[in-house]
Amino acid sequence: MKILIASNNAHKVLEIQNLLPKGWEVLSFKDFPELSSPEENGITLAENAKIKAEYGFLNTGIPTLADDTGLFVDALEGRPGVHSARYAGPQGVDVDNVNLLLQELSGKENRNAFFITVLAWCTEGKVVYFEGKLSGNMDTQISGQQGFGYDPIFIPQGFKKSLANFSMEEKNAISHRKKALEAWLTAIN
Repeated sequence: MKILIASNNAHKVLEIQNLLPKGWEVLSFKDFPELSSPEENGITLAENAKIKAEYGFLNTGIPTLADDTGLFVDALEGRPGVHSARYAGPQGVDVDNVNLLLQELSGKENRNAFFITVLAWCTEGKVVYFEGKLSGNMDTQISGQQGFGYDPIFIPQGFKKSLANFSMEEKNAISHRKKALEAWLTAIN
């Protein structure tokens, strides 16, 4: 099967690719340099995933899978949420987002949080959604070298180490993205 993952994020594309059946041809926006990523101006994860999925399908004709993931922190009334990737501003990178979140959580006792991934699958002009969730807590400091985004400060429920201390295989065994992908794979098979 040939699919397009509507992303320029190499970490995300690799994570998804490692969860797919062997032998699939997986392309990303990086394989289409003439395409720029669409503006993610939705107010929900589903809206942003849909924007990317429809854009990918309409511009390539390839069945397209798009992911939008948010981190929702109880003590911050759900922030960063849908703005997780751009939390520190449009020019911010992962470390900026992590540092801002740590600063905002300073002195807060309730560190409960969860990731939600919403996948949008677009083929033949139709979009279908799938969701996965991973609950946990926010650490007080950065720990680990693996993963991306908020992985260095997110400790999954039932564990004592951040996602950035998990191997890709360990993370993929429990992740929000895996749960959403499993639902999608079940639906298309």
